[in-house]
Amino acid sequence: MTRTLGRHHQRFAHTGTAPAVLPDAGARARDWAEIQERMLVPLYEAVYERLEVRDGTRVLGLGCGSGLALLLATARGARVTGVDSDTARLALARERLRADRERDGRERDGRERDGRERDGRERDGRADRGADAGTLLPVDRMADAAPGPGRSPYDLITAFQPIGSVAGDAKGLGPALDEAIPLARRGTPVVLAGWGPPERCATDGVLRVAGRLSERPREDARRRGHRDDLEEIAARAGLKPDGSGRVACPFGYADQESAVRGLLSTGVFDGAIRTTNRRLVEKEIGEALHPHLRRDGTVWMPNVFRYLIARTP
Repeated sequence: MTRTLGRHHQRFAHTGTAPAVLPDAGARARDWAEIQERMLVPLYEAVYERLEVRDGTRVLGLGCGSGLALLLATARGARVTGVDSDTARLALARERLRADRERDGRERDGRERDGRERDGRERDGRADRGADAGTLLPVDRMADAAPGPGRSPYDLITAFQPIGSVAGDAKGLGPALDEAIPLARRGTPVVLAGWGPPERCATDGVLRVAGRLSERPREDARRRGHRDDLEEIAARAGLKPDGSGRVACPFGYADQESAVRGLLSTGVFDGAIRTTNRRLVEKEIGEALHPHLRRDGTVWMPNVFRYLIARTP
């Protein structure tokens, strides 16, 4: 479902004075979609399996990025709505969902031409899902995701973007939850995700580069995750915890260049780029990756992520 990580992308050009500006929004969104987003697939799948996401499940994805988690849900038969503040990522998510819908239609037509279509109920169900395969909205239009005629309340709300990479990275999660929770049924599961203990996350040392190069370096710039962070966010949103889990999500890259680009696409290093320049930040990230380089040039960093399941009131 995701494209294979390749080596064909153009390198960032560094000529003359290194720019302090952030990478182009479109290029960064593509790096996120093609390199970084797939690292969290084990987390998505573990949650969907545990909560039995299946045919007809209505999923609302907060911070849906370029739509990979939504695609995995639609593969299980779910009807999905995604919300994100990054318009470039949303555009890629729309492309992905449209391509998936078109591919599903071609496969169905092929089965019908070959006389191997399944029974009418399954065919009709797949056609219905194709017509409502996904809705993508900017975060300031979440109200448009509200249930209405022909749309029932959501059965699952996910916030898969892990918190705990830098201080304050959960700042926008509370308001998003406050707006999303009324769109779901009572007792609907809400999934929050966060980084695991630093000693279990090899990427922790690389993320510390962001704090060291930021405008106001401080001990909590790469804040060590607290066990109760997710529970505190859930409590502030009026949610009741109902289980949790840990999932291994190793970060693997084809080479060091891909690793740098993938990590930059997360936005964690934006403050450091504004304070210094992109060239320096890339250099520091590259040096921090050295312990994780393999003999074949690939990069491998084992990580553990934690998720919390809470229920709407």
